[in-house]
Order: sequence, then C-alpha cells, then structure tokens
Amino acid sequence: MKLYRTTDGAVVETADGTYSLPGFSWVSIFQDNDAIALVRKAITSGKKISGGFTALAPISTQEVWAAGVTYYRSRDARIEESKGAGGGDFYARVYDAVRPELFFKSPAHRVAGPNTNVRIRKDSKWNVPEPELTLVINTAGKIIGYTIGNDMSSRDIEGENPLYLPQAKCYDQAAGLGPCIYLTNEPLPSTAEIRVIISRAGKEMFNNATTLAQLKRKPTELVEFLYRESSFPDGCFLMTGTGVVPPNEFTLLKGDVIAITITHIGTLQNTVG
Repeated sequence: MKLYRTTDGAVVETADGTYSLPGFSWVSIFQDNDAIALVRKAITSGKKISGGFTALAPISTQEVWAAGVTYYRSRDARIEESKGAGGGDFYARVYDAVRPELFFKSPAHRVAGPNTNVRIRKDSKWNVPEPELTLVINTAGKIIGYTIGNDMSSRDIEGENPLYLPQAKCYDQAAGLGPCIYLTNEPLPSTAEIRVIISRAGKEMFNNATTLAQLKRKPTELVEFLYRESSFPDGCFLMTGTGVVPPNEFTLLKGDVIAITITHIGTLQNTVG
C-alpha cells in the first residue's frame, strides 16, 4: 500500500489502484504495533475517492535523521571534498567503523514535500542533491515502510571542515520527502534502483543511478544505532545515505528540477527555489 498525506487527511492507494480516505490520524501509523493492519481496517469504512489530490510531505510531528558514508561512492566524494581540510582519513575510518555516522537532518517544518521547492544556501557555491532511500520507523523502532529523501548538501561548506556538517546539511528546505510512504513489512529487494535526474531549463544535466545492493550497512543496523539512547514518541524518518553523487564540476542552480525515483515507491520531484 501507498500512504499519502494530503490537506484532506491520509489517503491510501491500494494495489488495485483505488484510493480512499480512511480517517485516521497521521501519527497513529507510527504509534500502532501493526500499521498495515490499522490501515487495512480503516479503509474498509473509508470514503472512496478518485485521484487528483495534492500530496504533502509525508511527515507531521516526526524528526528526520540521516546516515552518512554508507555507500562507497559517498565515501570517495566526502574524502575528495574534504582533502584540503585533512578529512580524507576521517571519512575512510567511519566507512569501515562499527558505529555509523548518524546526524539530525530536519524537523518537520523545514521539510519540502513533492512538487515544492528545496533550497540551496546563499553562502555556498557548491550544492548538490543526495537521493536516498528513507526508512519510516515507528515508536518501537520497527521499519514500517519507505519513502524517498533528498538530502540537500552544501559540499564546499562541509568540505571546508567536517565540523561544519550541520550548516551544510541543516537549513530551511534542505530536506525533501515524498511523494508517499510505501507501507510494507518486507525489506526492499537489493535490486531496487535509486535514480536521480537533474534538469535545467528543460535540458538534462545529470542522470545516474545505483541500487540498494551498494548500501554497505543494513537498514536495521542503522535503526538500532539511532534508537539506542534516543526515543521517538511519534516515530521518525531516517535517510540511509547516497550512492549517486554528481561530478565535482556540477552545482545546482536556482530553477533546477530534481527528480528522484526509487523502485516500488515512486518519484519525488522538487525545484530549486
């Protein structure tokens, strides 16, 4: 099932392509022991609707966290951008370490939904999107589904000093989520593709993809570390890192369109505003 957050409430798309308004609160799927059973029960009495609704970011009161250096390509990119600051060994070590890199990415009010604007920092000259499979996790630390994340990053700020990572990663509209939550109890297959296409004035500037087979750490491992000493009463989202990085000579410009597609979930599209 796919679960959309809209101005009219939660909308459920079932496998047969029908839509319904089940009438439950968004946070309830993060707090229930069996989100799929909750949704299935709710749609039996829910109002059937047609498509055509406007999807919002699939987040209400949850936090967004992120994992870094989880793909070999990301490791190389972080080493390259920070070599002048002595960060090469820093990122090589975290890639091979038992403990993953985890950081707070965004509260809900800074998150951009589908077909809205993400932003690049005014004090940065090298900005990229980072397409990421994003885990949807309930209060108890169980992965209940997946969505698409765009971890916008200012590579020059991050590369200047690893301690500047929060400024490079955490600002208004630096996180994109959507278009829906793919609700499932099963892990996505390792063959699932993550593709990003960046267009500028109608011209394709970048198009590349990876698969989940390239993800070094298991999603459950990332969740276990995140939940070790932190509680999430309304659940949370966890971006799992990127394996697709544009070349060093590329930077985003205002007006660029970013489309991220992940198998089974759909496409998250944002414009740089």
